[in-house]
Amino acid sequence: MRSGNYLDKLLDGVEVEWRPLGALINTVTAPSKLKTNAYRETGKLPIVDQGIEFIAGYTDEDIAPIKTGKYIIFGDHSEHIKYVDFSFVQGADGIKILSPTFDNAKYLYHAFLSFYQKELSYKRHWSSAQETLIPIPCPDNPKKSLEIQAEIVRILDTFTELTAELTAELTARKKQYNYYRDQLLSFEEGEVEWKTLNEVCSSISAGGDVPENYSKGQTKPTAEFPYPIYANATGDNGLYGFTDRYKISSDAVTISARGAKVGYHTVREGKFTPIIRLITLVPNKGVISTRFLNYILDMTPIGGTDGGIPQLTVPTVQKISIPVPAVAEQARIVAILDKFDTLTTSLTQGLPREIELRQTQYAYYRDLLLSFPKPESVEA
Repeated sequence: MRSGNYLDKLLDGVEVEWRPLGALINTVTAPSKLKTNAYRETGKLPIVDQGIEFIAGYTDEDIAPIKTGKYIIFGDHSEHIKYVDFSFVQGADGIKILSPTFDNAKYLYHAFLSFYQKELSYKRHWSSAQETLIPIPCPDNPKKSLEIQAEIVRILDTFTELTAELTAELTARKKQYNYYRDQLLSFEEGEVEWKTLNEVCSSISAGGDVPENYSKGQTKPTAEFPYPIYANATGDNGLYGFTDRYKISSDAVTISARGAKVGYHTVREGKFTPIIRLITLVPNKGVISTRFLNYILDMTPIGGTDGGIPQLTVPTVQKISIPVPAVAEQARIVAILDKFDTLTTSLTQGLPREIELRQTQYAYYRDLLLSFPKPESVEA
């Protein structure tokens, strides 16, 4: 069902011709490419590749870029789709650079996003992607067709621009957070007392085996299994499941002790059970707060063993030295940093949540605006 009279008037009753994407574009061969080890954080030319990031990096190398134009970038392996209207350098292999052959390139981009069915497998996808059917409204009336395309693009671009603005604000807030964190957690010699983690924690322990009674994959506590199990992983992947017993009885900081994410640390609240490859620090609350300990570890080198798979041991962690200001000063610092943390990382109330909502709105209106009926011959 259409949403309101405006969309009814814009789209209802419009005749549509469905044409394969491959018939509406030319492919462009980049004059040069860069390998990922040549990417830089800054530079005069942006690099576009098939990764999820819109801009993969920058370069100052004297190489020929793709000239400014209107392009759709398709990740032949990743299946990511991007719209680029500026000069850029192709990064690595694996992208198809598409130059639309009809007037509204941005309309084609939005339609491709809407109708392409991802295969979600590691192979080259362009052979099937170019068969994606694109709706061309009013094919017998070019002027009317372009008017409808332009209006659809205008509406959808409103949402993408809002998302871009929020993303830019999020980037700025993260820089601001890092600045204040560095300022608040940098102490002059003699300004505060330095202590080892062993001196400020009531216990530092290695995780044990997976409990006998547990529910793997459970995402919320239940009466039978109320206590979370945390493993050596980052983000939500750190939640291994739930069990009926706990090993740690208070808020603590866990540190990944082995593998590529060695040193990753986060606050764990309430009673829980850590398992292998995880070190748990239970702070002495009269000396240091849990959240301050987690923040100060951001500023503290937490190295692993040299050679082979990097790993941490309890004796190594016990010897790490950190600055410990008065408890009241810790509380002041935590209150400031928590506000920035909520703004930049919260999925329920911060900027990431706002960005997610705008992306959801975009997808909804994109599908609504492009929901032209297909004739039976096309559907089959």
